[in-house]
Amino acid sequence: MKKTLSLVLTALILGTGAAMAEQNIAVVDVQAVVAKSAQVQALKKEQQTKIQDLEKWLKTAQTDVEKQKTQEGKDKLLKKYNTEFAKKKEAIAKDYQTRLQAVDKSITETITTTAKAKGYNMVLSKSVVIMGGDDITADVQKAVK
Repeated sequence: MKKTLSLVLTALILGTGAAMAEQNIAVVDVQAVVAKSAQVQALKKEQQTKIQDLEKWLKTAQTDVEKQKTQEGKDKLLKKYNTEFAKKKEAIAKDYQTRLQAVDKSITETITTTAKAKGYNMVLSKSVVIMGGDDITADVQKAVK
């Protein structure tokens, strides 16, 4: 019984070792891919433009409030502009988040496609790997739009 158990454990260990040996593992520097992504750069630039436009709008709103002659008029206009500002800010943030998720999905799909085309069945982030794995970052960067 003890000998049989020992043989079974040895077979399991060897089988696991063989399965591990069959793993083709790649690593990707995701931050480098994201940094070079034209999609991400365009999204950041667009976000900056939207924020600048919102700041201009805010200055115009402040000028309108200052032009009011009565405190009641200032308070009423200020309340209106604050509500409008909150809606605009939320819409910009929501749009950015939605588009960022789409870019993230696109990059993930590109990593998967590149890895599969090169025969890898596992991809790890380079930041969590101390040693090992074939670096396919450059290939992914070429493929990412």
